[in-house]
Amino acid sequence: DTDRALVLLEEYCKKLRKPEEQQLKKAIRKVMGIFKSSLFQALLGSFKKKATRHGTTSHSSLPAALACDVLGCPKD
Repeated sequence: DTDRALVLLEEYCKKLRKPEEQQLKKAIRKVMGIFKSSLFQALLGSFKKKATRHGTTSHSSLPAALACDVLGCPKD
């Protein structure tokens, strides 16, 4: 769940206070921005629909749907 991931990332970012952790904090904030973007949300919705069409609706199937979309899957 993207919203849950964002909450967890935000909580983790709050713990990053040391100077040597600021680069990691910046990278995490960049990922958070991507998760919030309309493009990411649209792609996620597309993959969820594809997973549903393939009969796999669990969250763990989303990476498989992504892999099939990018690499191509054999036809059933």
